[in-house]
Amino acid sequence: MTSQISSQFARPHIDARALLGLRDPADTTNWGPIRAAQLHAGSQLALFMLAANLVGAALITLLLAPLVPLWQLATWSALVAAVSCTVTFRRLSKRNRDAVTAELKEVRDTFYEGAALGLIWAVLPIAYGYRADAQAALGLWIILSLIMTASAVAMAALPLATITFVSSIGVAISVTLLRIASPVLAAAAALFTVLLVMATLVRGKSLVVIRANEIALAERDETVSLLLREFEESGSDWLWEIDAQRRIARANPRFAVSLGVDPITMNGMPFLQLLAGPTWEAGNFSAGLRALAEKLKSREAFRDLLLPVFVDGEERWWQMSASPRFDERGAFCGFRGVGSDVTEQRQSTDKINKMARFDTLTGLPNRLLINETLQRAMQEAEKWGSRCAFMMIDLDRFKAVNDTLGHPVGDRLLGRVSERLQTLVNENEMIGRLGGDEFAVVVRDATDTARTERLAHTIIDVLSRPYEVDQHTLYIGASVGVAIGPRDGRSAEMLIRSADLALYRSKDAGGGVYHAYEPQLHVVAEERRVLEIALRAALENGEMHLNYQPVVNAASGQLTGFEALLRWTHPELGNISPAKFVPLAEEARLIAPIGEWVLRTACDEAARWDLPVRVAVNVSPEQLHNPAFVSVVAQALAQSGLPPERLELEVTESVFMREGTQALQVLERILDLGVRLSLDDFGTGYSSLGYLAHTRFSSIKIDRSFVQGASRGTKEAIAIIRAVVALADSLGMATTAEGVETEEEHHMVQQLGCSKVQGYYFGRPLPVQEARVLAMRQVGGSVAA
Repeated sequence: MTSQISSQFARPHIDARALLGLRDPADTTNWGPIRAAQLHAGSQLALFMLAANLVGAALITLLLAPLVPLWQLATWSALVAAVSCTVTFRRLSKRNRDAVTAELKEVRDTFYEGAALGLIWAVLPIAYGYRADAQAALGLWIILSLIMTASAVAMAALPLATITFVSSIGVAISVTLLRIASPVLAAAAALFTVLLVMATLVRGKSLVVIRANEIALAERDETVSLLLREFEESGSDWLWEIDAQRRIARANPRFAVSLGVDPITMNGMPFLQLLAGPTWEAGNFSAGLRALAEKLKSREAFRDLLLPVFVDGEERWWQMSASPRFDERGAFCGFRGVGSDVTEQRQSTDKINKMARFDTLTGLPNRLLINETLQRAMQEAEKWGSRCAFMMIDLDRFKAVNDTLGHPVGDRLLGRVSERLQTLVNENEMIGRLGGDEFAVVVRDATDTARTERLAHTIIDVLSRPYEVDQHTLYIGASVGVAIGPRDGRSAEMLIRSADLALYRSKDAGGGVYHAYEPQLHVVAEERRVLEIALRAALENGEMHLNYQPVVNAASGQLTGFEALLRWTHPELGNISPAKFVPLAEEARLIAPIGEWVLRTACDEAARWDLPVRVAVNVSPEQLHNPAFVSVVAQALAQSGLPPERLELEVTESVFMREGTQALQVLERILDLGVRLSLDDFGTGYSSLGYLAHTRFSSIKIDRSFVQGASRGTKEAIAIIRAVVALADSLGMATTAEGVETEEEHHMVQQLGCSKVQGYYFGRPLPVQEARVLAMRQVGGSVAA
């Protein structure tokens, strides 16, 4: 605002023609007040010039009386008196003294005044100069020079009139001297006249500049006053001032109203005491008020300082700015500043900050606030040599709820989880939601490790209890990973990473457990990272191959098919277990291209075998949730020439647990191609009989864990196998027992009714050449033989 005011009232450009009143310039300078100032200055010395003209005329009369007839001198003197009085009365008019602005014509008309006086005085040297002797000529020159000089000095504010007057007399003198004296004297008179004209212009310009600056300053002061008045009368801002003793000086009414104090009694009251309000007696000052006191004490300027102020029992937030004041001797005399009520803005800011730091679904602190709290806890632990802790919580089986019952139910379940979590923590801990089904706990003081461990176990126990949501009884669980700072991480980011690794270990162990971070977990994580990088290039580098494990008739031992099993041999890492790389491929979204390669390779190989030997290929849920997988199967069959009935796809029960996908439609379309379908690992997952009834499975595979349990005489395992066999028989499905390793186990599953068996007793997974030789034997021979 200051720069705008300064530019608006910058020093005007003085145009010479405008100064003389010959033109009105088109620039931004307002010449009206300047012309009024010129006329006013002319009126101030009008009487002086009248006296000078009258005295000069009297002296001329006395000087030339012996040489010129008296009546002529009297006539001339009367003319001088008449014109001088006329000019003086015009310049002393009320208009010239009181006007605040003037037209161009008013200044231009002063030419006639200067011309009239100049012509009368010019008559003397021209008419009587040749009659004067040396003494009279010198006197005449001196008097005329004084009149010219007096006019140039006194009437410079009206340069057009003054230059006309001076030039008229100067030309007359120069012509007279040239005629009766020498050219040198004439030139000297002309030079003197030119100097007076230049002096008039310079002085006139200086006077105008001074007056213009005075006008600009007055206008600037008026504008600033208007702005300050508008500033005080609008909005919630006010001006305040204190003296060197920090007492209120010249209390502003708006300031007094904002404090709820009478402006009259407010003067002289201690500034800080007024702002402190009810906290003054107790000494319980806010941090903002303490900061203000320090600034006042050190006499430092400050800006946008926030402090709470109590007005009528209500807390308001003020924003203060001020600068110290010093007198002309440099002595400190107090502060002057501005204040504003920013309560509404602060409330809006607080609301925005809360929205940025709290989860909208659960109302818990979100990832941002969790990170900030953890950082402060880490700093305190470093400062005091103590410990803090960070827990990461992941809900087990929550995804199944979302997939089967939908996200609205899942969201309400998350709300119930957050309610339970909040009941488990105290002031030492903060619970928050990281996102999805992940939560976190920041333990500010984790010196009591037993308390931290109990809290982790309590969280698992409480979250694993059943939930009633929308008439559904839901069962989920929780896995927890814990990291202790600064032992397990010197920064918040490192501690979160360590807790995440511990949580991954809990999930890897099946969930529902708690694990603390161990340095070895970083080694495992790095191994997984390296493994994932190698896995991305494994297909392209030809590092993967298939082995084939025989599947035989339980009664005759006759070969009925092979299960294609994926193997990976890395040139540096060696043979890598499928238990390691298959889950990694699913997490890294690599299972689809790998699965397609397995399918095409198995079909190409099976096409070489004798009939009716089949090939079984495991298919991941990720593949079946992609509608394009049907085309992949059709292309693999067409390109290999393998009859569809010789291909069997093995799926697990988890493929049916995601709601809203096309897995069932994909399976139906694959079955329509003539491909056989097998349910793998039945009994280890969700075991929904509905899927068996609605999907045309050809066989059910009984997991090896039940076979091994039955071989040890476990009643539950034997009962499960019998139940599965009875179920399959009733639905017209075959049953395959996996993991048969001994003759006793073979006889047992045969007696329990299994139609097919698979395991080391009949053959380990074979390389492609060995499997091909076995498949080429005369059909009807026994594999175990």
